[in-house]
Amino acid sequence: MMRQPSAPPTVVDAHHHLWDLSVRDQDWITGSAMAPIRRNFTLDDLEPEARAAGVAATVLVQTIGVAEETPEFLAAAAGSGLVAGVVGWTDLTAPGVAETLAALRALPGGEKLVGIRHQVQGEADPEWLLRPEVRRGLAAVAAAGLPYDLVVLPHQLPAAARAAELLPELTFVLDHLGKPPIATGGMEPWAGHVRTLAARPNTVCKLSGMVTEAAWDSWTANGLRPYAGVVLDAFGPERLMFGSDWPVCRLAATYEEVLDAARTVTDELSGDERDAVFGTTARRVYAL
Repeated sequence: MMRQPSAPPTVVDAHHHLWDLSVRDQDWITGSAMAPIRRNFTLDDLEPEARAAGVAATVLVQTIGVAEETPEFLAAAAGSGLVAGVVGWTDLTAPGVAETLAALRALPGGEKLVGIRHQVQGEADPEWLLRPEVRRGLAAVAAAGLPYDLVVLPHQLPAAARAAELLPELTFVLDHLGKPPIATGGMEPWAGHVRTLAARPNTVCKLSGMVTEAAWDSWTANGLRPYAGVVLDAFGPERLMFGSDWPVCRLAATYEEVLDAARTVTDELSGDERDAVFGTTARRVYAL
């Protein structure tokens, strides 16, 4: 009896990282708890794990705010059949954001620049996103036809919602559900802030980063379900997309375990809705 060919991979992983510590330190990887990921992670490491999980395409996301990283990521994406897009970094407070984005697009792999991100979570000002110079930079990102990834803490979500209101032409992509306090079992004020953000039609959310916001050694998919339920209800499947957050996820789970958990917390969705979360939303938002 002939063996039937396996189905082609269809999942889009909308959020992962790479780094080479011999090129640049990742100064956020500190302490004994983070030791498992304080090593190089390359495309050669990612590809077998992603392919084995049925992933057809990925989005490589910036890790630190240095100008050199984005051209390196674009060059890596140019030679990859897996990485379909790069969310890069640029200084949003600089006066020449439009020119910088145009220059990035002219580089090898520049056609794979699909978004911009900054570690807002590291900014002391909870309203950093509303600063005039930042809003000017965000407007330039919108004018370039790119979305903006939000990596924020719960107390920064109100400013994110206000920024989305002030810049309706820009698509805001909330990373890691806005980092809910899963490990402590808390819901508010995170859930309320997320619902306010989701009320803006120009916002999208990534179903990512949950396992590392939970207790690393004791999380369960059912423990993640209430938090996934909040964003599913607030954004809807058509504005939600899966991301592995590999290799950061390895602190708490394997690539396959993260994907399995995401499938479990979305198991009540219809087939079309699951297709959105695991592929079509990311392809649409990032124009992959």
